[in-house]
Amino acid sequence: MTSQTSPSPRSTAIPFRNRWKGQWMLAVAVLHTLYAAVVFPTQLQEIVRRGVFNSVHKDPAVGAVVWFVLFGVLFALLGWAILLAERNAALAPVPLRGLGAGLLALTVLGIVLMPSSGFWLALPPALALCWPQSAEGEKGG
Repeated sequence: MTSQTSPSPRSTAIPFRNRWKGQWMLAVAVLHTLYAAVVFPTQLQEIVRRGVFNSVHKDPAVGAVVWFVLFGVLFALLGWAILLAERNAALAPVPLRGLGAGLLALTVLGIVLMPSSGFWLALPPALALCWPQSAEGEKGG
């Protein structure tokens, strides 16, 4: 009887050139959230002053900051999920093209609506997720 063991993650590690997207997105999310803390301290302090619960009311400036911060958190969660999928793809490949297409659509819409924004930073991982990644393609076959 022979025992079958699955390959270790290190022996089947995916090269960095194919697993940078999650890290990139996490970095952009951190920058996004830090930017909010630096540029919108008045609005964030107002949220705390109002007791957090139902603190936006009908204040568009505070509402915009809330969405800005929440989008940063959501982008971090998405980046973390992609990072985990990239790290484990050697053992169980996960197709991420659909996710990439959705991210690309959202990114392009953001760029069209606000060309002078940070949406451009989401373009590299969105395009990379849409690009087919195959073991054969990496070996030149």
